[in-house]
Amino acid sequence: MTSESFEGAAQARTSNPGADPIADFYTSNPFPPPLDDLQRALDLYKDENVRRSEFHLLWPDKEYRADLDVLVAGCGTWQAAKYAVCHPDARVVAIDVSPTSLEHTEKLKQKYNLANLDVRQLPIENAAELDRTFDHIVCTGVLHHLADPDAGLRALQAVLKKDGAMYLMLYAPYGRTGVYMMQEYSRRLGIQTTPEEIRDLIAVLKLLPQNHPVLAAQGGAREFMADAIADALLNPRDRSYSVPQLFDFLERSDLTFGRWYWQAAYLPQVGSIARTPHATRLAELPERERYAEMELWRGLMSNHSFVAYRNDADNAAAKIHFDEDYTSDNYMGYVPIRLPWTTCVTQSLPPGAAGVLVNQTHVFPDLFVIVNPVQKQLYDAIDGQRNIAQIMEAANETDALIALELFHRLWLHDQVVFDTTKAK
Repeated sequence: MTSESFEGAAQARTSNPGADPIADFYTSNPFPPPLDDLQRALDLYKDENVRRSEFHLLWPDKEYRADLDVLVAGCGTWQAAKYAVCHPDARVVAIDVSPTSLEHTEKLKQKYNLANLDVRQLPIENAAELDRTFDHIVCTGVLHHLADPDAGLRALQAVLKKDGAMYLMLYAPYGRTGVYMMQEYSRRLGIQTTPEEIRDLIAVLKLLPQNHPVLAAQGGAREFMADAIADALLNPRDRSYSVPQLFDFLERSDLTFGRWYWQAAYLPQVGSIARTPHATRLAELPERERYAEMELWRGLMSNHSFVAYRNDADNAAAKIHFDEDYTSDNYMGYVPIRLPWTTCVTQSLPPGAAGVLVNQTHVFPDLFVIVNPVQKQLYDAIDGQRNIAQIMEAANETDALIALELFHRLWLHDQVVFDTTKAK
């Protein structure tokens, strides 16, 4: 189903032709589901390295700062409050078009006394009305719902500081094939967002043929949540972006691609694809072609999360590159910081392994790192403060190639980010 035909369906669903159907939809169907307790996030962020890992994922080459000006654009019910409570030194502005979402955000602001959070009802397209600029802009799952996503992204670019960074998420087409099929099914049948209609729709979804793409996209599971179903299948407007379309979208708004927020799935040197006859040919492609090929090979990417910068900023140093033979001395000065969603599994290991490193947010099961006892010692010595040379010393390792090859793999697999500010 094309985005154009779906937008036509959207107009048929809204009861007030003069209103923004997205504002109406999220006022009546707030998403994500509201939270009244942010303690789990607070517990995670007790470790300062969690904030440092977030910062250096965006800016590996800049000194860590906690006092950022942050815009959460399309904040939903709790995203901005979570950011503010976990980053007490940041100055956070939250905007959304849904009064219901903003009411939930305000409740969290009051509960946690978030003096660093400013909540405003404002369309993304009107971000200039804030009359300020931001170090960091977070806009996940929002731009693809706008009537004119280009206008929305240009508005965000205009309020991003020259050395700022955006964290964006857009829907991807291939992993949402089943979603778009069931959107069309629901539109043709005139299904509305009443509790009864959603209940009946869930009953129908549970009896889908086992090879239906909707089920494939969630690993065959037949569990469906009412709020998620409304957002995915009955939403009045969305569109998706393939990798080439994503790059074009950024360029039209004078932005440049930085990196994937979770990059492993897009890299041909990682996972099962690395063991195929095409691995070398894929790795030799230009960057965007390589990513486009991996999107096609993976098949079920349902969204793209990525970092973008202004195209007039000098962000060359934000790109992490390792030489094939690790000849640069700079790498020894890199400080690896574990990402908070990584874990080391030590049970049921293959022969000779001391652990299997897994990023718990990865949706593809082939993205993991098996480490031997020597490599695990190096991994265990990561504390977010020591550079690679100091980690080698702490682990009594003298072979630099062993260490550099491991930390390169950890970075490719989204196990660590690097603070490169002290590298010479």
